[in-house]
Amino acid sequence: MKTGYILGLLAAITYGMNPLFALPLLNAGMSASGVLFYRYLLAIPIIGIIMLLKKMSFKTDKRKLITLALLGVLMGISSLTLFKSYGYMNAGIASTMLFVYPLMVAVIMIIFFKERFSWVTFVALALSLLGISFLYKGEGGETLSLVGTLLVMGSALSYAIYIVAVRHTDVKNLPPLTMTFYVLLFGMLVFLFDIATTGNCNTPRGWFQWGDAFCLALFPAALSFLCTTEAILRIGSTPTAILGAMEPVTAVAIGIMVFDESLDTRDVIGIMLIIISVLAVILSGSGRRHKYRHKTD
Repeated sequence: MKTGYILGLLAAITYGMNPLFALPLLNAGMSASGVLFYRYLLAIPIIGIIMLLKKMSFKTDKRKLITLALLGVLMGISSLTLFKSYGYMNAGIASTMLFVYPLMVAVIMIIFFKERFSWVTFVALALSLLGISFLYKGEGGETLSLVGTLLVMGSALSYAIYIVAVRHTDVKNLPPLTMTFYVLLFGMLVFLFDIATTGNCNTPRGWFQWGDAFCLALFPAALSFLCTTEAILRIGSTPTAILGAMEPVTAVAIGIMVFDESLDTRDVIGIMLIIISVLAVILSGSGRRHKYRHKTD
């Protein structure tokens, strides 16, 4: 299996670990902005230490810095709008709706970059979206909030633009570690702005909450963002987006193993459809070559 596909799967799996570490903090009374702020704040030195150990420079030119700032803001907005949507609708609905972003990525690539949309990609995208719909367990008759829906769509669109921009802007040749460092740094400013305007922020209390915050920074932030960047540069935006369908599969697995949730027939069907879609993406890309160039120091 190509390294890019392994990185894409790892990015999705680690990002799917969000509920494992975020839910205890949210249930303890921390605000969405507070959780996200500490998630990014603790992830920045993790990436920074790795860069120092590899003797990498933090320097970049002003033009690339502006692009990195825009990427960071996009990622920050995507995270914040998703978390805020939970206040207007069931988190399961919001998480399911979020996965229109692979479709958005595919549309952006077709319209603006003339990417060929093969039948394999179409089938894989359709299967992944269908599989995710099977994983959702909603309550009958629930009315969707317009505000919540707009927030989730904003989150999906921001993330889709981010995924495309990583590969198609002037920062594509930067080392992924450098890109991730600055995306986290500028993304954190979004949460600081929200905290400053709302005055709503809590600090983790006790070693257990700080442990959750650190794991949230290490896995769904630092490691996931880094692997996502590497995957986009190696295999492209659309395949990476489709591989992201493994995120809810991870969340379901965590729910079963940690939160004692049950696995029913719908879950099994959904997981199988997603696995088939992911395998289709991997196998269809096995014969293609993708350009991948960046500085290593």
